[in-house]
Amino acid sequence: MFGRKDKVRYAVVGGGQISQQAFMPGIARTDNSVLAALVTGDPAKADDLASQYKIKAWAYDQYDTLLRSGEIDAVYVATPNALHTPYVIAALDAGVHVLLEKPATASLADAEEIVSAEKRSGAKLMVAYRLHHEPATVEMVTRARRGDFGDLRFFSATFAQNVAEENSRGHNGYWGGPVPDMGTYPLNAVRNLFGLEPTSVHAIGTKTAGRRFNFHDTVAVTLQFPGDRLAQFTVSYATAPAERFTLVGTKATIDASPCFMFGPKIGISYVETTADGSETHSFDPVEQFGNETQYFSDCILNDRQPEADAEEGWLDMRVLAAIERSLETGGVVTLEPVHRSRGIEPEQALHLKPAKEPSEERLISVIPQSA
Repeated sequence: MFGRKDKVRYAVVGGGQISQQAFMPGIARTDNSVLAALVTGDPAKADDLASQYKIKAWAYDQYDTLLRSGEIDAVYVATPNALHTPYVIAALDAGVHVLLEKPATASLADAEEIVSAEKRSGAKLMVAYRLHHEPATVEMVTRARRGDFGDLRFFSATFAQNVAEENSRGHNGYWGGPVPDMGTYPLNAVRNLFGLEPTSVHAIGTKTAGRRFNFHDTVAVTLQFPGDRLAQFTVSYATAPAERFTLVGTKATIDASPCFMFGPKIGISYVETTADGSETHSFDPVEQFGNETQYFSDCILNDRQPEADAEEGWLDMRVLAAIERSLETGGVVTLEPVHRSRGIEPEQALHLKPAKEPSEERLISVIPQSA
């Protein structure tokens, strides 16, 4: 089944910014994965990227043929969120493994369909939560779950950037906006730090005058968790960049920044403050996209179920859908109690060296995200 020297052969589905800038360079840092194909509807990307990476390009209407060609073992799905589901379902039904960009999709019904497809397929699916393999994040989650910071009481985060309305993220409604795109990071972080699932959601959004977004471009979210634990985060597409979170327990306070982004010069770090003083825990930059691919390919090659499976994606999706309802109604949305038996494990942290990323100006047929 597998390609040369037991390397998992990946096809990239969607040649947008995240594929060109991060995944395609990053996979070269792995020792168990190889880029084998590109699926795109853009002739310029088909020609230039295929030539650059010495791979074969396929059109979207050839996708089913590719899945049955024997030339790939897995797909990395990085289309716009609303287009994820058909490519994921088709791959799983064909027995092809799926590495799926977050959020899993653009509706709770579609997320449930993906969970069902994963269960009936012999193939594996992993949602591409790259921070589940980033050493600082894994250390914070491990220590939080171990009790190093005491009884965890609350979490607050800010994640913001200035996004160009012309970019696809700027005009595709709520599911293309800042909450699913950026809010997934603090949401997934606090779910894993607490080791619990939220029981209620309340959100307030604003629309910046003069900006042409068709959604709330700045949103503040409050979550309640079991044990009277609280979390708050604010995300925005209409401000200067901001990226930080604070976790407060009865023994220590954790301040992390940077904490969500990636890049060859971005090393995530955190400051731990206790009654005895403050200590900074700094980590070198790692190849976050290569790390997640290395981990997923290892799961494929050794027949292990990846940690961030379709259920993990669905657990975030149900909260994102509740935030959407809260924005529409102005009220608090209650969530059914659920429990996830799995969590991030210490051995998931990997240390691949960062790949060089092309600048936005060098991307092919991409409207840059930055305003």
